Parts: sequence; C-alpha cells; structure tokens
Amino acid sequence: MQAACCGDYQPQSGGGPEDLESRRASVARQGVYADVVGASAAHSVPREQRSTQAISIDWSEQELLFRELTPHLQRAALFKVNTGMRQKEVCQLRWEWEQPVPELDTPEIKRTVFVLPEWVTKNKEARVVVLNDVAQRIVDELRGQHPTYVFIWEDRKGRRRRFCRLNNSGWKAARRRAAARYQQELGRPAPDGFRRVRVHDLKHTCGRRLRAAGVSLEDRQDILAHKTGRITTHYSAPEIGNLVAAVNRIANSRGIHARTVLRLVA
Repeated sequence: MQAACCGDYQPQSGGGPEDLESRRASVARQGVYADVVGASAAHSVPREQRSTQAISIDWSEQELLFRELTPHLQRAALFKVNTGMRQKEVCQLRWEWEQPVPELDTPEIKRTVFVLPEWVTKNKEARVVVLNDVAQRIVDELRGQHPTYVFIWEDRKGRRRRFCRLNNSGWKAARRRAAARYQQELGRPAPDGFRRVRVHDLKHTCGRRLRAAGVSLEDRQDILAHKTGRITTHYSAPEIGNLVAAVNRIANSRGIHARTVLRLVA
C-alpha cells in the first residue's frame, strides 16, 4: 500500500487555520467569563462570543462526541485531549521525534516522549511532549502504519496520508450527530458551545482536567507548552517521570468536573 502525505504545509509559513484559532481563543480568554475548576464553559457562552470562546467538554460529552468520530480521527482526538498538543503539532507528529525513556519502562508500557522542533510549535521553541498511559498506548497501536507520520488516514484509493487538519468535515459531521443525540443520551438540551466545539477546545479540556486533578501550575505550563521564562527542553528521567505522573492524573479528574461558571463584573 503506497504511503502519501498531505502537501499543503510549509514549515516556514504562518497564519494557518490553527494559528487563527489560537489567536481567537487568546482574545476570548480576555473576555468576561471565567470558569471554576472543572467547569464546562459550554453552558454559558454569550452569543457574540460563541464562535471563539475557549470551552471544555466534560467526560460524558467527550464520550458522546468521540463515539461519532471515525477510528482514525478518534485516535487523534483522544491523543490530543490527553496531551494538550495543538492541532498542527498532532498533524505533523513524526516518528523521528520519538525518544525512548527506558528508565521509566514498566512490564506493561515502554515509555517514550516526543521532542518537537521549534518550527512546529506555536512559541517557536523546541519542546518535549510527555505521554500518559492512554497517549502511549495510542502511539504503540499506530507504530508501523506509516514511515514518517504518527497520525494518518486512508483515502479511497487506499493511500495512507497524514492529516492536514483535524477540524475537518469528519469532525463537524460527528459533532452534528453528537449534538442531535445529546438530549436523549445526557438528559439535557445540547448547549450551543457543544454544537460548536472545536478540535482546539480539546487542549483547553486537557488543561482543565489537569488543574482539577491538582497538577501544579508549573507542571501544567510544561505539559501544555505555555510560554514561561524557564528552559523546558532538557529533562532528566526523574523529571519526565514526574510529568508522566502528572498527565496520568487526568483520569482522576472524573467526578470532580463541576459545571459552575462565574461571570466576572468589570
């Protein structure tokens, strides 16, 4: 089966769809809404901000939405919500960037990380992506399917291609189907935020869950690649182990994902 790649990406270019989404989300975060730990912002976004307001989804919403995704898109989305990576980083993720961390191996899992070059990251700084158990298993399942890229899809001619983007027609169709089943499945009307949920919102969901699980601000910044004054591209095995333990706490945020949202008064 012949491997093929999406050819619309140039590393030196900027201003792509993910960059635009990131800028919009950044502006929205400066608005009038702030969420309580674990809250889902999907239920109180003002109409004028609904297209850009950063939201997160709760576990039941994730299950409902991901069930509607095709298998290849479902794996990419599940990986994204467990790592907090950006869309462009996931689409560009390459096997050559993977590095083993044998000191952290267990009988069940061979632990690896990905070291992203500066040209693929938003901050234009190389960074380390740490995988929790869920993300590591996804990577292991995909190993060997493509010589270059981790996340791929198969076209009608059977050619394996990398994703150009995840927020594609397949995502939007799955979102519509999930929204149509929301009332029946979850017993409440589908909020407008859920009907418009973007792939980028999976990053915010990851950050919300890390915070809800009690992960420190410094560790959250390292995991989510928030720009800081610290050098975060050189880690010892114990430091990586600490971050692995932190991202594994995402599962612990189940049950404490409250739905309260506070409106700030200027």
